[in-house]
Amino acid sequence: MRILAGRYKGRKILTRSDTSYRPTQSRIRKSLFDILGPLDGTFLDLYAGSGIIGFEAASRGAEHVTFVENDHLTIKLLKDNAAHFSDTKFLIINKDVLSFLKNCDDCETIFADPPYKYTQLDELVKLGCDKRTLNGTFVLESRTGAEVHGVDDVRTYGDTQLHFWKS
Repeated sequence: MRILAGRYKGRKILTRSDTSYRPTQSRIRKSLFDILGPLDGTFLDLYAGSGIIGFEAASRGAEHVTFVENDHLTIKLLKDNAAHFSDTKFLIINKDVLSFLKNCDDCETIFADPPYKYTQLDELVKLGCDKRTLNGTFVLESRTGAEVHGVDDVRTYGDTQLHFWKS
């Protein structure tokens, strides 16, 4: 996978075939960042997987990116990928996302890509929306048709949807 735009455009992000994450397709990533517009400040990548969303955010101006992931092999991959970037502050957290959200600081942009069969979407949405800064955005990637409440905007890309909550 490669970063699509910004100061790191074209930079390769390493992936693993033996892990359970599902990288966000490039056309969906492009749409996501077109919708979000220019970034600055903090970006939180929940269920980070390879980290492609957070690295793309760094390329597009995010000053500080935090990755949250609870799989040990994936944490190693994130660290390997982050080592190739020197101009952005990265923090990699090995923790359950819901536990992390209950105690973390507020953030300008929060992106969550839980497994498609995730059963705690309501709690994730509530915590994610609560942790946005003033004028912040929470984005949830889900399978098409996932039931979520209070969403401001939904975009559908085949079997994937992006849900946006803006404060």
